[in-house]
Amino acid sequence: MASHRKSRPTGTRVAGIRTPALATAALTSVALLSQSANAAPEADDKPSLEEVEKKVDDLYRQAGSATEKYNAAKEKTAKQRKRADALIDDVAKRTQKLNEAREELGSFASAQYRTGAAAPDTATFLLADTPQDYFDQTQLMDRMTGRQKVAVDDYIAQQSETMTKRQEATESLKALTESQGDLKTAKATVQRKLAAARELLSKLTAEEKARLAAIEKEKQEEAARKAAELARQQAAQQQAQEEAAQQQDSGSSSSGSAGSGSSTSTAPADSSYATKADKALAFARAQIGKPYVWGAVGPGSYDCSGLTQAAWKAAGVDLPRTTYDQVNAGTTVPLSQAQPGDLVFFYDDVTHVGIYIGNGMMIHAPKPGTYVREESIYYDGESAIHSVVRPA
Repeated sequence: MASHRKSRPTGTRVAGIRTPALATAALTSVALLSQSANAAPEADDKPSLEEVEKKVDDLYRQAGSATEKYNAAKEKTAKQRKRADALIDDVAKRTQKLNEAREELGSFASAQYRTGAAAPDTATFLLADTPQDYFDQTQLMDRMTGRQKVAVDDYIAQQSETMTKRQEATESLKALTESQGDLKTAKATVQRKLAAARELLSKLTAEEKARLAAIEKEKQEEAARKAAELARQQAAQQQAQEEAAQQQDSGSSSSGSAGSGSSTSTAPADSSYATKADKALAFARAQIGKPYVWGAVGPGSYDCSGLTQAAWKAAGVDLPRTTYDQVNAGTTVPLSQAQPGDLVFFYDDVTHVGIYIGNGMMIHAPKPGTYVREESIYYDGESAIHSVVRPA
């Protein structure tokens, strides 16, 4: 007799555990493993201290670049505003003269109409805004006296010049609007970069900040070593030049002892530059300790190009406002021949500048959060140096 009991499904129990319970446990394990896998990258994703330092330095550099663009836009905006104001004033004066010329023509036309010396349509054309075509007719010009012809010519000239100046004023106002837009964009970029740098630094622990300071100290020590090396090279070069000059003077004296007895001057050819450089450096030293503020030109704070511009202005030399223009405002010289007062520019995009004081050192306004100070020209490595320019 066949059994009526249902056959037990294969695999319903494994070691006494029901399949649903086993599946739940497996899924839980997978979830926990997944969470652990996801948690590990989060810890690994945290940038190293060196990466944070590089990122912050990059942000400060980008802010410096944006600052120079802001300075350029600000200078351009000021020039455009001055030009636009001058053109608007000129248009107003020309419009007044045009109205006076028109009134004079009107009086002539009215007199001709009253005396019957001209047909009514003559007066209409004389009072019209653009009577040029009618003035070209020979019969009308023949009817005019010399004074009337002068008045007509003056009116036509005033009208043409006024229209030209109005167009120039319109274009100048358009350029001013564009400059103001560039100024606003550059300002927003600076603020955004600085905010990002501050946010990165704010996330560092006290221990990380201490380590970062140690890294910065090591960089400064290396920069000081490079500066001392340059100072030795320049001193050796100077000594060699002096010895060569002395030998040349001795030779000249010997060969010319029986001659005219003229003497050779030993005064340096760049004494005028040295005098101006001393004044520029004296001014720069007096600013040490004042804060860096982007876009500032003194007297209470400076950005890098604002400081160099103000220093050389104290020596009677007018430099442009931005690093982009200052780098072209003098003679480029090799770094080995840098003299006190020379301008040292940094980075491929020429976005930083300091004033050389000798011995591989400079005075500069470094970046936001710092103060005007003396520092090695190798403060950001030798590769950061772009060029040296003698401005006077």
